[in-house]
Amino acid sequence: MSRLPLEGIRIVDTSAIFAFPYAAGVMADLGAEVIKVEGPSRVEPIRTGMLSGAYPENTPGDDPWNRTPTFHVVNRGKKSLVLDLRNPKGLKVLKELVLSADVFLENFTPRVTRNWGMDWPNLKEMKPDIIMMSNTGYGHGDGPYSDYPAVATSQEASHGLTHLTGYNGGVPSKVGQSYVDFVASWTCLFALSMALRHRKKTGKGMWVDIGMYQLGAFHISEYLMDWVANGKDRSNRIGNRHPWFAPQGCYPCLGDNDWAVLSVRDDHEWEALCNTMGRSDLVNDSKYIGHANRLKNHDELDQIIGEWTKKYDKWEVMEKLQDAGIPAGPVMDSRDMNTNKHYWDRGFMEKVESDDPTLGTRVLMGRPWKLSNTPISIKGPGPKLGEGNHRYIVGELGYSEEEYQELIDEAVTADKPADTRPIPTGNLDDMVAKGVYGYWDPEYRKKLGI
Repeated sequence: MSRLPLEGIRIVDTSAIFAFPYAAGVMADLGAEVIKVEGPSRVEPIRTGMLSGAYPENTPGDDPWNRTPTFHVVNRGKKSLVLDLRNPKGLKVLKELVLSADVFLENFTPRVTRNWGMDWPNLKEMKPDIIMMSNTGYGHGDGPYSDYPAVATSQEASHGLTHLTGYNGGVPSKVGQSYVDFVASWTCLFALSMALRHRKKTGKGMWVDIGMYQLGAFHISEYLMDWVANGKDRSNRIGNRHPWFAPQGCYPCLGDNDWAVLSVRDDHEWEALCNTMGRSDLVNDSKYIGHANRLKNHDELDQIIGEWTKKYDKWEVMEKLQDAGIPAGPVMDSRDMNTNKHYWDRGFMEKVESDDPTLGTRVLMGRPWKLSNTPISIKGPGPKLGEGNHRYIVGELGYSEEEYQELIDEAVTADKPADTRPIPTGNLDDMVAKGVYGYWDPEYRKKLGI
């Protein structure tokens, strides 16, 4: 079997939530040993918070912090070490562990690692070949925002994306769930490959300093350049439409809250759309000849297209339009995505076995890319909290059993959170009625084959 790309690389991951934790989960897929470090009073928020999702079978169990699905998706294949980094003894263990690592991941505000003596100037003195990767809202440095805490949702506003998103005449709107977090995930993986190459060539480490604000701004660069070059600002938000393709939109289909999207890029596709809808009379209608006219009369076109799409389910709409050469797709919900044959054929959805019999086999999201010569797969579920405490503290760092017990007694390490916030559970039909969920499918396990 081919050697995995990151086989032999040890990564100490102190990050939380989505951006770096998900990147580190993919690093584990790629063969790295990833040690996730959490605190007894600061466990990964997606173990216990509202971002963690529903419990399997809506059952918390005796250790709910080990059962939340979002945690397993993001932290798959990792090991777990619990250390109270507010305690000098816990910080000492972390520093000793980092000396054995190739990569150190963190997403604290800059003051935290400075106070620990683990910022880049100190870390490279401790271990000159270490690769340090930092992910903050606004990047390290002397800028006025550098010490500000941030989350991806609020950053959509501060990097300008919210200004561009929304409907005509409406308020600025967010794009989706933590958009720039996942841009940071892929950027982290790309940057790690460069840093490892640099180390191989020079023997020296590197600090990768990611500012999510800049990532977000980078991805709206054409609008920023328009202001630099022309003094123009696009304040007219256009919803699902396109600045020059027309018609483009999201249209209702047969079914409950089912939709499909399409985009017409030129006159040839416009003619194909008309013929597919059985409305060849529209092809040469002067109101719709050319992009400018179709943009001007987009409201009318939306009505015409919507009346046609309502006759078919969203999959039929996609197939009819794709067969005619028109870009189109269904709006997929969670069930659609988890059961979609194409995703399974691509290997994007993977079955992962847990040693916890109450979890058993579950389906996790893989990666959006494949390697031609090296099969990549998820190596296991997320780790149980503190499952690697003894292995790393005693087995690797050489602490005695007595010293290890002292760390337990002083709550420097643990295998349970010091405090948990339970995720509300209840009857799923009631939750649907209250609008917590759109629906629930009692046959979901059968449909997933688990």
